[in-house]
Amino acid sequence: MVTWQGYREPRLEQVRLLLSDQRRLRASGRLVTAGPDEAFSASFEVGVGEEGTVKRLLLRSATVEEEKQISLSRTADGAWLVDSGKGSERAEFDGAMDVDVQFVVLFNSIPIRRLGLHREAGEHVLPVVRVSLPDLSVRVVEQTYRTVSVGEETSVVNFSSGEFSADVVVDGAGIVLDYPEVSHRI
Repeated sequence: MVTWQGYREPRLEQVRLLLSDQRRLRASGRLVTAGPDEAFSASFEVGVGEEGTVKRLLLRSATVEEEKQISLSRTADGAWLVDSGKGSERAEFDGAMDVDVQFVVLFNSIPIRRLGLHREAGEHVLPVVRVSLPDLSVRVVEQTYRTVSVGEETSVVNFSSGEFSADVVVDGAGIVLDYPEVSHRI
């Protein structure tokens, strides 16, 4: 079990995480946000294959007004099947292999682990399927991951998207320890 706490907003993320090897992982978790501007919960299950790419994501969100659910599955040919309860739609998402769920720091660990940026210096500009919370809207965005430093127990990887940039600290397995101004592991 891994738990992160938000810096600014009253936010907790807890994940049951199973790491099988260098890249593969299975996780189920929940995010609860209770701030004046953000009041919702989200639960998810994600599976990442041995090559480090997201295979499937099931995501649910709940606000006072409504509950929503979405499923994203990556096919063998690299396309995505997106189902929000009205039947699956096929999308290419510019060849994206990664998914990022807004506010959920676990998802930053997936490309870091896949690319080995916590073990060896590198820089990658990636198309990423971005899911916004709590509305579950989906779009492709460009994100950049760049190694800042590699250490025996912790490494630092810069994450940027649009105008946003942060130096994320990860442990030896590539799992986020500290995401400045967003969340930190407790």
